[in-house]
Amino acid sequence: MKLAAIDIGTNSIHMVIVEARSREQFDILMQEKEMVKLGEGVFASNIINDRAFKAGIETIKRYVQLADQFGVDHIITSATSATREAKNGRDFLDAIIAEAGLSPQLISGKEEARLIFLAVRKAIDLKGQRAMVLDIGGGSTEAVTGDNHKVDYCKSMKLGVLRLLDYVGHQNPLNEDELTRLKEHVRKTAQKVMQGALERGFDRIIGTSGTIRSLGEACLTKQGNPSPESVNAEWVSLEALEKLAKKLCTLNPEDRAKVNGISSNRADAVHLGAVLLVELMQLSGLNGITLSDASLREGMILDYLYRHDGVFESGIGGKHVKEKSCLLLASRYEVDVEEKFHVARLALQIFDQLKDIHGAETEDRQLLYHSCIIYEVGLFVKFQDYHKHSRYLIWNSQLRGFNNEEVLLLGHLARYHRKGGPKKKQKKFRKLIKSQQKRLRLLSGVLRVAVGLDKTKNQWVQHVYCVPETKKITIKVFAEETPDLEIWEAQRFSDVLSKSLKRNIEIVAG
Repeated sequence: MKLAAIDIGTNSIHMVIVEARSREQFDILMQEKEMVKLGEGVFASNIINDRAFKAGIETIKRYVQLADQFGVDHIITSATSATREAKNGRDFLDAIIAEAGLSPQLISGKEEARLIFLAVRKAIDLKGQRAMVLDIGGGSTEAVTGDNHKVDYCKSMKLGVLRLLDYVGHQNPLNEDELTRLKEHVRKTAQKVMQGALERGFDRIIGTSGTIRSLGEACLTKQGNPSPESVNAEWVSLEALEKLAKKLCTLNPEDRAKVNGISSNRADAVHLGAVLLVELMQLSGLNGITLSDASLREGMILDYLYRHDGVFESGIGGKHVKEKSCLLLASRYEVDVEEKFHVARLALQIFDQLKDIHGAETEDRQLLYHSCIIYEVGLFVKFQDYHKHSRYLIWNSQLRGFNNEEVLLLGHLARYHRKGGPKKKQKKFRKLIKSQQKRLRLLSGVLRVAVGLDKTKNQWVQHVYCVPETKKITIKVFAEETPDLEIWEAQRFSDVLSKSLKRNIEIVAG
């Protein structure tokens, strides 16, 4: 079987084409990389600029042509931080669907970290040790801990080289004040995640991504390594990285590009990546890092092979038949269940806190919970109109444990979790009796707000607190990171809940 994996990253768009021989073995036939820099300016403007937008589409179209020439059986496509956070990220995905014929999966930072660890575990012999893997991207940095058998900690930090470039505001050398502020910003943002990793424990740090490999190459070249371009499993000391970071911060972009191991494409922000890596290393307490050639795309290939070997369906959990049925459906259509549990927690918080206003029954609460698990199954078909595909799949999947009315409403909840809310002009909605229409308005209203509160798919919003008043309900949002995009998205989709409860909805940071 020949597979292609396309990783639409914040800095670069990569593709790898492989020939799979078993569920864990494959040969790489070719690799492609284009530094499109989709994230250029995104973290300041929340918009993918026109240049990057067009370049990204053209690159992906070219990759699809190459994959076709190699006769691949399936193309796996994932999009990460820049596409998650840009307001026109959905437009970018729609353009990929229309022009390249692909339906990219918009993955969370946690899922990105898990996939990267799968690839690292295949590329590096952990020798029974526990490892923390760091992956510095353009928009985020992933930290994940685990061993040969399992991954037990996955976190994404709003720290990436292009995001830090927007934070600093220029590509020039950093003065002492700017460098101090940058280090403080990195430590403040990373402290909680790194502390969580330390509490779980790890024996070594493994670094992936182009930024870390470039920094490692530069250090290895200076040390006289005979083959610095082959960095997998090479070890670099923290002391060497500190010296390199200090040097890079004093150089302009042209001079950074002259440092052995640093390409001109990375010269604009590689010094910021060096500062970031050094600060994370210092927080870890370890004195060196192992470099790895493993990447997200190899993890995507491995994950695909694992899932299509039938290893997951046998391990489906669930406390009762309805939950098991939903989890099985989600697994079958490759839904990120952990992410959906997070959305469910937020949805149930809103439902429970507003119970005195809506007066809905326990059955409605259970229906809301189950809808949270399966509302995105339609993404398996294609991204365009996936909410409608979700409804179709739910209606035709013979969900065990649910009666006909519940299946009917679950399908409608998936349909109305995004885009326009339920309206009487819609034929399928008009067919519902009044009591069903009332239930659907309430539950879809809650679901839409909860889905909006996970806009970036990073599960940063921890909990909400609803403050009801006579004519208004204020929903206060408490998050690990600044939840501006989550609040914007949830407010945008609060109209259905507002109409259901006959109160204005205001969503604010707590």
